[in-house]
Amino acid sequence: MQSIPRPEHPRPQFVRPSWLNLNGDWQFEIDHGASGRARGLVEKDPLDASILVPFCPESGLSGVSHKDFMAAVWYRRSFTLPEEAAGCRVLLHFGAVDYRCEAWVNGQSVGVHEGGYASFTFEITDQLKSGENTLVVCADDNLRSGRQPYGKQSSRYASFGCSYTRTTGIWQTVWLEWVPKTYISSVRMIPDVANGCMHLDAAVCGRADGMALSAEASFCGAPQGSARCLVDGGRARLTLSVRDVHLWNVGEGNLYDLRLSLKQGDADVDTVDSYFALRTISFDGKKCLINGRPVFQRLVLDQGFYPDGIYTAPSDEALRGDIELSLAMGFNGARLHQKVFEQRYLYWADRLGYLCWGEMASWGIDPARPHTMGIFLREWLEVVARDFNVPCIVGWCPYNEVWGESNDGLRELTLQMTYRATKAADPTRPVIDASGGLHAETDIYDTHDYEQKPEVYEARYKPGEPLYDQFARRQKYDGKKPMFVSEYGGIG
Repeated sequence: MQSIPRPEHPRPQFVRPSWLNLNGDWQFEIDHGASGRARGLVEKDPLDASILVPFCPESGLSGVSHKDFMAAVWYRRSFTLPEEAAGCRVLLHFGAVDYRCEAWVNGQSVGVHEGGYASFTFEITDQLKSGENTLVVCADDNLRSGRQPYGKQSSRYASFGCSYTRTTGIWQTVWLEWVPKTYISSVRMIPDVANGCMHLDAAVCGRADGMALSAEASFCGAPQGSARCLVDGGRARLTLSVRDVHLWNVGEGNLYDLRLSLKQGDADVDTVDSYFALRTISFDGKKCLINGRPVFQRLVLDQGFYPDGIYTAPSDEALRGDIELSLAMGFNGARLHQKVFEQRYLYWADRLGYLCWGEMASWGIDPARPHTMGIFLREWLEVVARDFNVPCIVGWCPYNEVWGESNDGLRELTLQMTYRATKAADPTRPVIDASGGLHAETDIYDTHDYEQKPEVYEARYKPGEPLYDQFARRQKYDGKKPMFVSEYGGIG
C-alpha cells in the first residue's frame, strides 16, 4: 500500500483527532475546453488518468508533469468515513486550489470557492451516505484573464524573467474532519505581554445554549493557567492569564500549548488543541521593536517554489529545512514573496523563531482596473483571517510593485482602501500597502534597489544622510517612517 504524501495535520493551530487525510492517488483528467460540466465529467468514472494529490499536475511529483496551460482540471476519488463519524457534522477542507474550485459529493454540488491561495471549507453532512462516498473536484484556472492573482506563475508557456512554472488545481492537502453538532469553528488570539495574558475570541457553530468555553495553557508540559466563560450569541470571549511569561523572539520559538474545550456542564462537547505565543511588535521612530527591543530584520526573499513539487513542498521536513538553511546562513526571517505559504511552513517558523512578512500573490491583478478590488480583497482578507494568530508573522504586504505615480487616481485609491481594510482586519501588525512601487498609505516606506556596486549602495543608504529615493515621484518618503529595502542584490 502506497504511503500518503504529506500525511501531517495541515492546520497545526487548530487540531482535532477526528480527521481523515485525502491525499494520495486520485483519478484525473485535463479539460482543455473547460467544457467538462457539459460533457458529464461530474459523473464520469473513471477519469482518463491519475494524479498524486496534493501535487499540482505541472509537477513531477504529481505523476502528470503537464507544463502547458490547462483551462480546467478534474479530480475524482472515493472515501469511507470511520464509524466514529456517525452522527457528526462532516467538513471538507482544502488547503488551496488554484483557481476556481467546485466540489461534488455523491453527485451533489457542495460549494464553490474562488482564489488560488486561501484555505476553505465546505460542510458535506447532508450529501453523505453510509458506506462509500464519491468526491469530485473541478478547478478552473484562467491565469491570463486579468481577473485572478497569480504571483510568480508564468503567463507564458515557459518560465521567463522572475516568473516560473504554473500551478493548476489542488496544491495543498485535502482532508475531512468530523465535528459535533455544536462545535468551535474558529478562534482569534490577541497577545497581551504587558498583562501576561492572551485574549481569546472564539466562534461557536450550532446551538450553544448553556454551554461554556474553557481554555487551558501549558508551557513545556507545565500548567500555566486556565479560564472559562459562557458562550453568548455564538461567541465566547475570555482572557487567559499565564503564570510565567516566556516571550517569543527571533531564534526563540517559545510556544504555549493551548486546549480549547466547549463544555455542557462538566462534559466536553468539542475539544481543539492549539498553541500561541506572547510577543509585541512596535516602532520607536525608525526602529522596529520586537518585545520592546530593536531587531534588524535581515530577511531572505522566499518565493516558495520547489523543483519537484512547484508550489508544494515534497515533505514537511523540506519546509523546516528551508527555514533552518536560512537561519544557518545568518538570516532571521523571510519576506514570503508573491505566494501565500501553507500553514505547516508558518508552524515551523513559529517553532524556530523565524520572522515572516505575509504577502498576497498580487501579480496578475491591476489595481487600476475597477473590477479587481473585489476579487483581490475577498481572498486577501481570507488569508489575513487564516493567519491572524500566527506569531511569526510580523507584518502584511498585500501588493508588490504597483507602478504609477503618487496621486495616480484609481491605483492610489485601491492601495489606500486595501491598506485600510487590512488594518481593520488586523490592527495588531504593520501594513505596507505596496512593496517597492507606488505608496498611497503605509506604515513602512518600502523600496527595491538592485544596484550591483557595493560602494554606490553604501553611499545611498549611509546612516545620517538623506534617504536615497529611487522613485521620489511615486513614493514621497516623508523622512519619518521606518524603511525597508525589501529587495536588493539579485545576484544572477
